This record gives sequence, structure tokens and C-alpha cells, in this order.
Amino acid sequence: MNRQKLNKLSSDQLTVVIPSKNEGTGLLEVLDLIIKQEHSFKIIIADSSDDKYSRSLLEDFINKYHQKDIQIVEGGLPSVARNRGASEVKTPYVLFLDADIYIKDKYLIGNCLKIATDGDHDLVTCKFRSHDGKYKWVWGIFDIAQWISSKTKPFAVGGFMLFKTSTFNKLGGFNNEDKIAEDYHLSSKIHPKKFRVANFFIYTPSRRFKKKGVWYMIKLLLNCWWNRNNESFYKKDHNYWT
Repeated sequence: MNRQKLNKLSSDQLTVVIPSKNEGTGLLEVLDLIIKQEHSFKIIIADSSDDKYSRSLLEDFINKYHQKDIQIVEGGLPSVARNRGASEVKTPYVLFLDADIYIKDKYLIGNCLKIATDGDHDLVTCKFRSHDGKYKWVWGIFDIAQWISSKTKPFAVGGFMLFKTSTFNKLGGFNNEDKIAEDYHLSSKIHPKKFRVANFFIYTPSRRFKKKGVWYMIKLLLNCWWNRNNESFYKKDHNYWT
């Protein structure tokens, strides 16, 4: 699908839910890109910041730019934060977006929503790349793994998951007991024909690759797939958060 200029979409079609903790000015950069998208929608920040400035920065941003469509709710671990945000959603579609996702194409969200509505998809995601241009080969491997997995168990990364809200609610949302791969755990329940990876790119910092190591991340990806039917696997953090 080619990028195209869309008519302004009403904010009653889509809500964006962003889990956040101590993101500081990084989240403000992400929000600035989101509100420049060629349509309007509601944004819910599920925030659990415990530093001295992140929440204040966020509140100042909302007040300064008169962003009436941005709401703050209490957050938690990613699965808990996303569910708390989703509980406030009244629109037919909800986009779960991480606080460090950079969307450079101002038509991207609108085009993904169009893919979801035109194709009656339950879940649409995009392709990921590092914000600094590094680790392209790792993301290339993930693209292939995601394509293979999508034939039986769709694999969407929590950084960008555009759900049909009724389907998300029917599935019961993210498992609050999951400490890792809660995104794959949920997306794997989507029927393959109702899942789509849009051919658009979004960008994220490579800090996790740098902190945990490339081979750790590849091994974790393989373990997630291997344990796709093992409920207990997701309830352990596997040193991901340390």
C-alpha cells in the first residue's frame, strides 16, 4: 500500500495508549511527532513515573499545547499499564504505542487504520528499525521470523499494536501476570487471516540491544516462539528488566 494523504480522521475512531515510566523529555518528542500526524485522535498515557520530573514534564506539555485529547492514568508494568489505558477507550480501534517509538511518516497511523478498516483486520503492526540506523540485520531477521510466525501464531511487538477494540476486549486484554513478551502472548491468539504487518517503518532506540546484547535478544525471540504454548514462560522476566 502506498502512503497517501488522507482526509482528517475523527478522534472518535482511534485512541492511542502509551505506557510510560520515567521517560522524561523522550516521551515529549514522541508525543510531538504523534500530534503532527495528519489526523486527530485521543491519547491516553498510562504513567507510573517515580522520578522527580517526568510526570511534571508531561503535564506541562499538555497544558502548554492545550492538548485536551491527552489523558493521564496510572500505569504499571507494560501489560498492566496498557490494560489500564485500554479500560478508558471508547473508540472502535486502539493503538498501543511505546513511549520510545518515533513515527516519522505523518500519514502512517492513518494509513494503518485504513488497512485495518478496509481489510477488517483485528490487529495491524509495522516493521521496526533502530532510531540510530544500527542493527538493520537483526531487524531483518525479525522481519523473517515474524513473517513465518504469522502463518500460525501472529507475532506483534508491543511498540505498535493497532487493535480492533472489540477483539482486544474479547481476548481479555494483556495478561497482567506476564512479565515478558506480553505482546506476543496476546497477538498469538489472533487468527492469521485477521493479522497484518503493514509495510511501513517505525523507529525505536537501540538501547535494549546495547544493554542486553544482540544474542540475548535473538535467543529471547527464539525462546518466545518455542514456548508459545507455555503459559508459565511469560510469568518470569528472564532477566529482561535487570
